[in-house]
Amino acid sequence: MNIELKIAEISEIDDILKLHSKYQIDSISEEDKADGFVTTAFTKEQLIALITQEQGLFIARQDGVIVAYVMSASWDFWSAWPMFAFMIEGLSELEFQGQTLTVENSYQYGPVCIDKSVRGRGVLEQIFAFAKQHMAQRFQFLVTFVNTMNERSYQAHQRKLGLHVVQQFEYNGKRYYEMVCHTR
Repeated sequence: MNIELKIAEISEIDDILKLHSKYQIDSISEEDKADGFVTTAFTKEQLIALITQEQGLFIARQDGVIVAYVMSASWDFWSAWPMFAFMIEGLSELEFQGQTLTVENSYQYGPVCIDKSVRGRGVLEQIFAFAKQHMAQRFQFLVTFVNTMNERSYQAHQRKLGLHVVQQFEYNGKRYYEMVCHTR
């Protein structure tokens, strides 16, 4: 399988949003929900900012079609969303392998979205490694969260990507795993 990995450009946003809509919790089909979903909704303007301010939108193409994306950005970028502001408040209480997590030494990874046509073929591992390599130039730790009801995503992040749960938390009546790994 020939996969091209790259940092997204503004001209690719419509195709990214098309993939995103397919798997976003508000628009995903019921039959696909059990195989994983994305909880956060994004606008075109937010993705433009993610690309121009953070260079933090990474995509995978197969035969010219975007089949996966991952978002990664500083806590400053994510702070406009209430959920991320909540996570930032508790960040300094978290330790990973003896080091306290901060807004300076860590970034928020995700969401990640993989089209079901390429799942189980190593695309997640490839795009994760590609994004992490780029973000490692600025940050020592990757932090993310997974809805406890999203078992497929939790298993993928733990088993395939080697992330570690540092805590569980509740936000807006839903439970999440907060997960971390070193970037280097």
